[in-house]
Amino acid sequence: MLESAFFQDLAMLMTAAGVVAAIFVRLGWPKVIGYILAGIFMSEYTWGGSFLADAGSVKIIGQLGVVFLMFGMGLSFSARDMKKMKSIAFPTAAFDVVGMILVGYAVGTKVFGWTPVESVFLGVAICDSATTMLAKVIDEMGWGRRMFAKYVLGTSVCEDILTVGAIAVATGFANGSGMSPGALFASLGWLAVFFLTVLVFGFIFVPRMLKSVAKSRDDESLLLVLLGVCFFVSFFAYKFDFSLALGAFLVGLLGSSSDVRQRLEGLVAPLKSMFSAVFFVSIGLMVDPAALWRFLPQILFLSAIVTGFKMFNTTVMPLLTGADLKTSVQMGFSLAQIGEFSFMVAILYVGLCGDAKSDLFPVAVGTSLLTTLLNPLMVRFSDPAGEFVVRRAPACFKRWLSTYQAWLAKIRGSDDSPSLALLRVAATKLVIYAVLMLAVSVVCAMMYQFDYSRFSEYFEKNDKLFFFFIANFFSVGLVPMVIFAARALADEIAELLAGDGSAKWRMAIRQMIRFFVQGTVVALFFIEWAAINMLILPISGEVQGVALVAIVAIGAIGWSTFVKAGRRATKRFQEALTVQERSEGLVRMTSVSVPEGTIHRIELRESSRAIGETVVSLNVRAKTGASVVSVYRDGQITRNIGPEWTFEAGDVVVALGDRLQIAALKNLLGASA
Repeated sequence: MLESAFFQDLAMLMTAAGVVAAIFVRLGWPKVIGYILAGIFMSEYTWGGSFLADAGSVKIIGQLGVVFLMFGMGLSFSARDMKKMKSIAFPTAAFDVVGMILVGYAVGTKVFGWTPVESVFLGVAICDSATTMLAKVIDEMGWGRRMFAKYVLGTSVCEDILTVGAIAVATGFANGSGMSPGALFASLGWLAVFFLTVLVFGFIFVPRMLKSVAKSRDDESLLLVLLGVCFFVSFFAYKFDFSLALGAFLVGLLGSSSDVRQRLEGLVAPLKSMFSAVFFVSIGLMVDPAALWRFLPQILFLSAIVTGFKMFNTTVMPLLTGADLKTSVQMGFSLAQIGEFSFMVAILYVGLCGDAKSDLFPVAVGTSLLTTLLNPLMVRFSDPAGEFVVRRAPACFKRWLSTYQAWLAKIRGSDDSPSLALLRVAATKLVIYAVLMLAVSVVCAMMYQFDYSRFSEYFEKNDKLFFFFIANFFSVGLVPMVIFAARALADEIAELLAGDGSAKWRMAIRQMIRFFVQGTVVALFFIEWAAINMLILPISGEVQGVALVAIVAIGAIGWSTFVKAGRRATKRFQEALTVQERSEGLVRMTSVSVPEGTIHRIELRESSRAIGETVVSLNVRAKTGASVVSVYRDGQITRNIGPEWTFEAGDVVVALGDRLQIAALKNLLGASA
């Protein structure tokens, strides 16, 4: 790629995107449609020659757009949002993906007369909704905080994950190994390993790291640290044959679990706008209008099938899993499309089967393009459509739905008893520990396969031993946490099976159950540990003996250190999961009214000590007794400011308190009323 070609293409794309954005925002139309149409207009297929010097540079910039767009989407989520939508988003995604694969296979074989392999790939191509498109449209409309939008994006992300597994199965089918359930479970299993590894390690380290960097009040260092993590994880996702978008979304989710979430959203917004625009222009560049016209009847038919079936799937399943009627209709309208995965699946089929003349590529691309262009309009129309359905739905249906939702809530409420909740927590911890041990061992096994001779001949000779030690030190560190979790699991199972009576026979049964469960769990942990070591153990017998003795010795000597580290990691993990609740609590604390108080406005000048500080860092409530109600900045008022709101020169602070409290606040801020 020539430097001049790269900058020429970037200039062309940014100019086209800028012109389109200005025109479409004036017309009130979704800018995404304009970006795609601009790409079609600039395409080599449209004019017989490309406006661009190097098409490869556009693909690279487009991939950056995917990373920034998915990273920004992850930032808009939170652990609490994911917990709320798990009972709706995942079942809806699974139902839609499986249903659309079956529909695609039936249409391919029975309607188009294609081969079974081609039809399977058609089913995979139409099973996934366009996550990046939805994220962009919802962001443009300012609907990111609406609950239905979170359900939509959560469902779409779950579909992305399931589609990766479906692609693995379809690839095995194309290669002649058949549609093996084992291939599907293996693919989804490695996805689960990747997910848990990134999220658990990320929740422990990333929010604390961001909070530490944020204390310097330097936005540049804060942004670069998180982007470094983003591209690092995205690279690993790519190396493990997952999508870049998946890694970027997970890091965005980690950023949303930090105390500096609001600052990060503002810092990433310009980058997201720039690169996502180029991404959608690059989609238009791939479209051949002549081929689409040739297959127009098939494209129109398949588009109608996709829209109808996906709307049905993503409306009915949310209703069955407890969503209200309006939310279900909005989800159905928003998810009735397919996106960029269709391009990837179609290209993958051509590459695997060598069928360059296949009808799959133009039909899949045309259907994706048509439903993508219609999607912004359908998302915009989903709100009035949901209200219309709620108004016109029969009263008997509403009563039945209300009764069903109450019954479903009761069932879920019964599952949330304290004993069952503690049981699930302990079991979940044990699964996470097992997956993390496997993941770290796999990474270490991959690392010693690289050639390190150009750095150090000694390290190259002993790299397997080095990574063996790293994997086992991590496993040793997990031992105390496994024992504690196994003890908690055993206690809850014993209580559940034997009851909580004080009779001697009950106590004896509880003791037996505790011993059996705890012993079984710990034994399974050590069996997994031994099995992993059989794969990564150094070859030399003497080295094996020395390594095992060293691990046992270090584990025994450093036991207390490992216990403290495990407790500290668990605490940090819990802090990351509850950051939103803590932030809301601080907001409520700093916005309560003071009895018999009066409102005062305090202007912050350049000399004020509060410049660069926050309500939390100043500890306003504890030190003065006054409450900061709102802040005027540049003619705009912000109420209920968050804990990470940073005061700037020129701010007018609106505070509530009596005369002495306001005097103390003025002294703390170093300002005048």
